[in-house]
Formats: sequence, C-alpha cells, structure tokens
Amino acid sequence: MARIAQEAVGPAAQTGIGVVCPFDMALDRELWRWMPEDVSLYFTRTPFVDEPVSLELAEDVSDDGDIRDAARSLGAVGPKVMAYACTSGSFINGVAGARHISKVMEAASGAPGVSTSEALLEALDFLQVSRVVVVTPYVAELTVRLGDFLQEAGHSVVAQAGLGLDGGIWEVPYPTTSELIRAADVPEADAIFVSCTNLPTYDIIAPLERELGKPVLSANQVTAWASLRRLGKSAVGPGQRLLAR
Repeated sequence: MARIAQEAVGPAAQTGIGVVCPFDMALDRELWRWMPEDVSLYFTRTPFVDEPVSLELAEDVSDDGDIRDAARSLGAVGPKVMAYACTSGSFINGVAGARHISKVMEAASGAPGVSTSEALLEALDFLQVSRVVVVTPYVAELTVRLGDFLQEAGHSVVAQAGLGLDGGIWEVPYPTTSELIRAADVPEADAIFVSCTNLPTYDIIAPLERELGKPVLSANQVTAWASLRRLGKSAVGPGQRLLAR
C-alpha cells in the first residue's frame, strides 16, 4: 500500500498590521525585517502625485480622504493596528496633525492607529531622552519643519543635517547615511533620529549606537516598534537600543 504523505498543518495564525504609506515607498522589505514570525504587514499606498519630495508633497500624501480610503481598504483584511508609515506626512501639520492621521485611520478601519511621527515621540519618551540630533535625506525646508515638530513636542534639537534630496531616497547607500550621522552628532545629544521611511537604516543602527554611545532611532524602526507595542509584541532588531529595553 502506497504511503500517504502527511499533509502540512497551517498556515500559522498571523496578526496583521495595516500600513498606509506614500506612493513612492520602496522599503516594504525593511519594515518586514523588524517583524516577528507571527505578524504580517498589509501595505497600501496613497495615490501618485507628480511632485518632488517637498513641503507640498508632504501635505499631499497626508490628505485625509486618501488616508481614509486606504485605511478602509485595509480594514477588509482585519488588521489589529494601523500604521501611517511616513515621517514628513505626519509631522508636516505639527503634533495635532500627526495624531489626526491616526484618528482618521482608526475611524476608517476600526483598528488603533499610529503615525511615524507619533511613534518617534513615543520612542523618545520611552528612552527618556530629550536632546536630539535630526538627520534627514530631505531638502532644508523639510528638515527644519521636523525640528519644529520636535520642539513643539517639548524636545530640544541640538543639531540637524540633511542630504538635500528631492527624490530617489531609497537608493541612498548605508555609508552615505552613516557618514551624515557621524558628522551631525554632538556630545550634548541624548539621541539621534534618522528621518524618512524611504531611507534604509536597519543594518547601521546597532553599529552606530555602539560607536557613538547613544540611541540611534530611525523612522521605520520606531514605526515598527510602536505598532508592535500596541499588539503586545516585540520588534526584531539585534543590538538596537530601543528594542532592548
């Protein structure tokens, strides 16, 4: 009698995080790297806008109607948390604007929401740090606006630096970002924040933290961390200070 192959059991149950991101997001895989095995990410994007990365684009990708539609679509697959994965789109209208985005997602999907800029503030509070170096790939106006956001939230921006890019941010190599972080750091800083969910950072965070002796936070890292916290789960990032506490 032929041996009957044992059928596979599964797939394993997954808890979902819905992710609303701008149309030009290219780092889906990076966000996945922070996820434990039992969490899935469900991505959707805001509509295309023919503009460079700028103050105007940040306003466009944070449009209430577009975020509401995206969150409503994601609600069909039952995410337990909704994340708005865009730093500039969530800081462009200040602290109230960042919180408003979460409320829009919550109303449309029925799941609790968090935006990247809210996640940043949560991470700074969690680490009990206040004096921040801001590092971005942005043009100067966007970098300044991020500093304004942090100051509004009660933090001190002790230094800031940007690459001045208005596109192609996902193509920036690790050495370029690492050198910008090193050059921007100052002794009085408690932590460094590397902005933009389209800027790769996963593999440089822990080495730079060891080298500089302080937390290095990134946009995708804090987004993943804050989303998973709402699920009672831990992010995966060996050696990263935010995740070790």
